[in-house]
Amino acid sequence: SFGAVGIGLAFGIASVFWLKFIFNDTVAQITVTLSASYFAYYTAQEWAGVSGILTVMILGMFFAAFARTAFKGDSHQSLHHFWEMAAYIANTLVFILSGVIIAESVLSGQTISYKGNSWSFLFLLYLYVQLSRCVVVGVLYPLLCRSGYGLDWKESIILTWSGLRGAVSLSLALSVKQSSGNSYLSSDTGTRFLFLTGGIVFLTLVVNGSTTQLLLHLLRMETLTATKKRILEYTKFEMMKTALKAFENLGDDEELGSADWPTVIRHISSLKDLEGRQVNPHDGYEAGSLDPTNIMDIRIRFLNGVQAAYWEMLDDGRITQCTANVLMQSVDEALDLVSTSSLSDWRGLEPRVHFPNYYKFLQSKIIPHKLVTHLIVERLESACYISSAFLRAHRIARQQLHIFLGNSNIASTVINESEVEGEEAKQFLEDVRDSFPQVLSVLKTRQVTHYVLNHLNGYIKNLEKVGLLEGKEVSHLHDVVQSDLKKLLRHPPSLKLPNVDDLITSNPLLKDRSSFRSLAIGETDA
Repeated sequence: SFGAVGIGLAFGIASVFWLKFIFNDTVAQITVTLSASYFAYYTAQEWAGVSGILTVMILGMFFAAFARTAFKGDSHQSLHHFWEMAAYIANTLVFILSGVIIAESVLSGQTISYKGNSWSFLFLLYLYVQLSRCVVVGVLYPLLCRSGYGLDWKESIILTWSGLRGAVSLSLALSVKQSSGNSYLSSDTGTRFLFLTGGIVFLTLVVNGSTTQLLLHLLRMETLTATKKRILEYTKFEMMKTALKAFENLGDDEELGSADWPTVIRHISSLKDLEGRQVNPHDGYEAGSLDPTNIMDIRIRFLNGVQAAYWEMLDDGRITQCTANVLMQSVDEALDLVSTSSLSDWRGLEPRVHFPNYYKFLQSKIIPHKLVTHLIVERLESACYISSAFLRAHRIARQQLHIFLGNSNIASTVINESEVEGEEAKQFLEDVRDSFPQVLSVLKTRQVTHYVLNHLNGYIKNLEKVGLLEGKEVSHLHDVVQSDLKKLLRHPPSLKLPNVDDLITSNPLLKDRSSFRSLAIGETDA
């Protein structure tokens, strides 16, 4: 197991390092992920003699943790569609192959027969699997409901009944079947193993899968909360307004004349309530319920909005890939705590805008001046990126939440939590503006340059779309813009700061923070 983990981590590190040298090449990025997966599996399974499946799982976890911001914009979407299609094809092949082998065994009469004990063992094993799930969830329930995301009794029932998907178990059963036919494992045992596994998968899909919806209904887990109903009503209200606006723009033209409005209404569900009372769901809505479940739901929506804003800023060049990883991780950690505490994504970012204790040794004459300046400037720039992105993302999410929930108590509660979280980030940027305004100027220069280049790239694509540019012209102009973008990312505008002593003693990262005061003037004089 440790060997599989090590191989997975090694391939993950190598792949992430490789991806840094690929710039806006979707095909190459997808090829790296595909090649790394198969090479990792083959290396572990055939050469190292460890679990290839565990190796690929570790590789996937490493990609999810450290490489998700390497794919942005169209590349991220293309990668998602590619692996979704690959997983669909692989699942289909696994089920077809399993079915063919099982059918061949049944029809040939080897090991499995209609009158044999294998069918009785199959149904008995299915009941045993259901019982084992009940025992496992029941024993772990006291721990699960008090740790992690929490678990109530309704969710535990669904967890017990829903089971697992069968692709992985069938793949393992096929590998057992392939390995059979020797002194350790007979061919009959391998066939029976595959038959029982396939039967459990089939019964789970047919029985459990078809009745889970009914079970959800009986447990009233499909019922929407008041907050979700309000969001749904407001969305429908906005859809109706959007449909009306679209009809105003396209309902009449010089060539075809006017459209038949009653027919349009019959074909659009959003307009069927048009003749009724058109009232904004926010109007007359009193204080929203402050039930913990409702607040948790709104916090999750708010943090999802914050994360979406981070993705948009990454695409626009407002933040770097490393900064985006840190910001995304802070949101993931905050999502784990929404049920027990208020918004806390700044808690994971706060250490990133402080200087660690070892920075006090940077004033030593042993360390080269250029290295010290590089470390301090890099840390300061990263802190400014994080703080500005945090404030911008929260501001966008607050605006969206206010639009959807109006002035309800539950919206005000979450918005106030967001504003409180942003106070320290706002104060930090003000300190930087007072001490080193050139830092913010350089960061803004990078953002504006990246935004203008992205805008030019979109302009070229639009000219191609309307037919004003041909393929060679588009390719030439696109290469020019991409070359400028690559140059900007690899050699961004640099920052020149004063000497190291002044930089450390007047750095806002160390200023007015009790845990770091000793790093500043006090210890320098000692």
